[in-house]
Amino acid sequence: MRPVPVPRRLAAAIAIAASVALGVALTAPASAQELKIAVAADVTSIDPHFFNLFPNNNIAEHIFDKLVQMDADSRMIPGVATSWKTLDDRTWEFKLRRGVKFHDGSELTAEDVAFSINRVPTVPNSPGPFSAYTKAIVGIDIVDPYTIRFRTAAPHPLMPNDMSTIYIVSKKVATGAPTEDFNSGKAAVGSGRYKFVRYVNGDRVEIVRNDAYWGEKPPFARVTFRIIKNEPARMAALLSGDVDAIEQPPTADLARLKSDPKFTLTSKISHRVIYFNFDHLDRSSPFVTGKDGKPLEKNPLTDVRVRRAISKAINRPAIAERVMEGQAIPSGQLVSEKLFGHNPALKAEAYDPEGAKKLLAEAGYPNGFNLTIHGPAGRYVNDEKIVQAVAQMLARVGITAKVETAPMGPYSGRASKQEFSFHMVGWGASTGEASSPLRSLLATFNRDKGLGAVNWGRYSNTRVDYLIEQALQQVNDENRMIMLQRATELAMADLGIMPIHFQFTMWATKKNVAYTPRTDEYTLAFQFRPVRQ
Repeated sequence: MRPVPVPRRLAAAIAIAASVALGVALTAPASAQELKIAVAADVTSIDPHFFNLFPNNNIAEHIFDKLVQMDADSRMIPGVATSWKTLDDRTWEFKLRRGVKFHDGSELTAEDVAFSINRVPTVPNSPGPFSAYTKAIVGIDIVDPYTIRFRTAAPHPLMPNDMSTIYIVSKKVATGAPTEDFNSGKAAVGSGRYKFVRYVNGDRVEIVRNDAYWGEKPPFARVTFRIIKNEPARMAALLSGDVDAIEQPPTADLARLKSDPKFTLTSKISHRVIYFNFDHLDRSSPFVTGKDGKPLEKNPLTDVRVRRAISKAINRPAIAERVMEGQAIPSGQLVSEKLFGHNPALKAEAYDPEGAKKLLAEAGYPNGFNLTIHGPAGRYVNDEKIVQAVAQMLARVGITAKVETAPMGPYSGRASKQEFSFHMVGWGASTGEASSPLRSLLATFNRDKGLGAVNWGRYSNTRVDYLIEQALQQVNDENRMIMLQRATELAMADLGIMPIHFQFTMWATKKNVAYTPRTDEYTLAFQFRPVRQ
């Protein structure tokens, strides 16, 4: 598989990052005190099972442990589990690390693991549950305090991948605890590198080092994650010294940061795809009207010709180069080249406004229609600018579009209830392969099977469902790869969702702080290091 091409604008940043990586050898001892990080999106909950939302998971990575962890390149490494293996084609056994302590001093055992997995589908009012990653488990056997077995109804080769998404909570503390008890800190007792101190919705999360952590101790004793959604404000916080690092520095300020010796830029291609959801429900779609402003009785977005017209109207290279300042790669599928299940035959849709107009006419909309595009504000790199650009491009083919954006918390709540007609979101393949977006975003919504948990457009294709479910049972990697690629091909031909690009993730730090960049986009306090000047 050939390497992902790197835009020229990133060359300087990558060179700087490489020099920083070499400088880690000169890192000061692990005695640094406070680290302040500005993050770009709201944290909606500290409960690690409430909402499978990236900002929430980013905080959970500090407070809670998982059986399996992912390294900076999304490769599985031991976490609380030291090893795992299949005993037969329907039984997985995990061996747990001895001596792992929760923050209250109690020992983490197989009982806590079983409790955590069983808790996932029971969390009330979850707008995006983790159940896709636990639903395959039909039985749990606790062999001893450090050995646990998971039984499945069918072969399930992705069990270790799935376990890299489930955070372990204390059975003693979390039994009967509502999500509010995690947010207040009462139940936020994990075994991770940091202990919970304070969470102020929309403002900050404060944590302190867990000196009893079983693994390598993080360098910084205290960490404050400041939630600064506004890009200029985030940049100003770095320049003024109010914070030591920021994620998602504004792309318009990259040249300035590169030329200033007081700062360091670090970047990496993300496994996150930025995409748009269509309303696939057979209804009068809530934000589509005729040119006269009156609701349309039939939802035009259920016609694949209309969806294809919208896709052809989008100039993805222009978005990548102009809106994203070269920090994106146009996409026509769910995962980038480095991840398992990538389909090399699927390319980004070519910009073809005349073809778009022709398809709209064929579908019965020669003059287009009116459409409101919804998007998050400050969640993804240049998200509001992307939505505005798409609106302008659709106008050129006759679709009059207006834009409405909102912070990710209320936005995702509405999107999960199918309140939008056409909206933008992003998805990171947390398990490191295409099965993650396929079963979460494109599988038919089925609560009992744990599929389609974030299929907010309610796309449904029985052939795609069949291939996804078969792929999840394939022990043979080659067979699974073929099925994932074919499922992706069918869903993309159908435009179940509309991919736009894979974004590069960037971090800007003070010169005396280094960061190890990650494909999964996590901003992890324990991967920052003080650097001697």
